[in-house]
Amino acid sequence: MISCPHGGVAAALSGSAGHAVLMGGLPVRTAGEVLTVVGCRHTVDGVPAPCASVRWTADGDGVLIDGVPVVTDSTAGMCFTAGLVPQGPPVVAAVRGGVMCG
Repeated sequence: MISCPHGGVAAALSGSAGHAVLMGGLPVRTAGEVLTVVGCRHTVDGVPAPCASVRWTADGDGVLIDGVPVVTDSTAGMCFTAGLVPQGPPVVAAVRGGVMCG
């Protein structure tokens, strides 16, 4: 799960790059993808300045898909407003799957 530092949730656009390669049934993300952020309530001096996207800066020496670096847990990212003003790094939290009994 990826979110902005202000609680907005980031998601890839449906049909975006990286979906052709799957790992464990999930799409492999690349640095070429821009995630869209929804629900950010960040303000500056009382004026809304929500995060709108997450962009990645990946190491070009790692694994590539169609020449674009794969996003890993060590890839640097930044959240931006719609006007591309940096807002801080995204928050990445592991989501655990598995069997639940109840």
